[in-house]
Amino acid sequence: MAKSYKYEIFTAVIEKQIHSGILQEKDRLPSVREIKEKYKLSTSSVQSGFEYLMIKGLIRSYPRSGYFVAEIQEENIPEIRTKLPVVVRDAEFMKSMMLTSKRTSESSSFNTAVPGDLLIPQKLILRTMQEVIREKGASLLRYYPSNGLETLRKQIAKQMGTYGSTLNPDEIIITDGALQALTIALKSVTKAGDVVAVDSPCVFSVLEVIAHLELKVIEIPIHYRSGFDTEYFRTVCQENNIRALVITPNFHNPTGMMMDDETKKEILGIAKTHQLCIIENDMYSDLYFDEQRPHSIKSLDKNGSVMTYSSFSKTLAPGIRLGWLYAGNFYAKSERVRFTLGRTVSPIYQELVLKLLQGSSYERHLRSFRKKLNQQAIQVLDALKNSFPEGSYFHRPQGGYTIWGRLPENTDMEKFYEYCEKHQILFTPGNTFSFTDKYQFHFRIVFAERITSESIILLQKAGEKARELFLAT
Repeated sequence: MAKSYKYEIFTAVIEKQIHSGILQEKDRLPSVREIKEKYKLSTSSVQSGFEYLMIKGLIRSYPRSGYFVAEIQEENIPEIRTKLPVVVRDAEFMKSMMLTSKRTSESSSFNTAVPGDLLIPQKLILRTMQEVIREKGASLLRYYPSNGLETLRKQIAKQMGTYGSTLNPDEIIITDGALQALTIALKSVTKAGDVVAVDSPCVFSVLEVIAHLELKVIEIPIHYRSGFDTEYFRTVCQENNIRALVITPNFHNPTGMMMDDETKKEILGIAKTHQLCIIENDMYSDLYFDEQRPHSIKSLDKNGSVMTYSSFSKTLAPGIRLGWLYAGNFYAKSERVRFTLGRTVSPIYQELVLKLLQGSSYERHLRSFRKKLNQQAIQVLDALKNSFPEGSYFHRPQGGYTIWGRLPENTDMEKFYEYCEKHQILFTPGNTFSFTDKYQFHFRIVFAERITSESIILLQKAGEKARELFLAT
């Protein structure tokens, strides 16, 4: 159950008045003192409420003037679908690890999709780890069950149950991170030469796993409004023997998009018709900016055709290599594959995550983390939209920590990236996320590092350079 806050007594009223049109753009809101007296709240509660409304983009604060209803900025969401070739071919992919993980300085790292050092709950993790070592002692040096600690699997199933996903803990496998979970899932339902579908653009690491397993791939375009081009997916399923679909429905990496529930249900229907397995990446769903966690595809699955996997590296720290896979109907094969990849996952990481999940500290951390990410998303989007040339597009994420950008098609991208590299402004080029060349004018921006005034200045400079290259054509 989501925690309620004292300030909701007045923020709910203001939200309703804004959405109903009672409060208009640039209308002045009551002062902190007026709200405090009317609702019998403390000053800190009122200020927290106003901060919450600002994070949601509903109001603005002007020094010495007060709070006002924010101007509504219409999203110019592209309607044109990306056209990708309906081809099936072996994966040939250049190693792009440096483009997705290189770091120089925190202020200019917009390319690494993991929480930065200053957003990691270091004290919480290290304190809990010390407690685990004291309590478990030498037992941490022994093998744990190959499918993972039973109490941890039960705790994960319990947590997912609160989000509407009924998971049998005996069908959960603890893994060395998300990529191992994906590898197990794919090896359980495919063999070399089989065809799989992926959402496109698709994160580099997923493409690498597919290439390593010698699978053939068809890319299904992401749709800006619904989250996925189901019409295209249905067509390729009719024309090809697709064995599995690998998909990230919530806060997709790299685009940050969230698929609507109707699209999720439509995908389930297509999968049922063509008897293919859906392998769902659910790593980012805990990082939602709205009121509640979005539905996973697994939570809507009635036929057992969905395997889902997640990891704690995106919500706690990248060095905690602990993920999980719900294999469901495919458990027997998945368990055998898991065993061949290593005897057990680090016992100390299993005990650490278990202890965090059993208490309230993990949920407290998530609430704080989501709030900070939302604030940073707003900061970065404002800088991008105000600095880059007309005709650029930056998709507003509803969670996660990535923004998908697109520059006008006559922009000299080679010169743009040369400038960014020289000034250590690290974006990830769009072509990294596809076996095609359809994303050459796109790039990914990550806001998981601490955003500083220096970060904003660097984004503005990149925008000025893009504007200069655009005007030069």
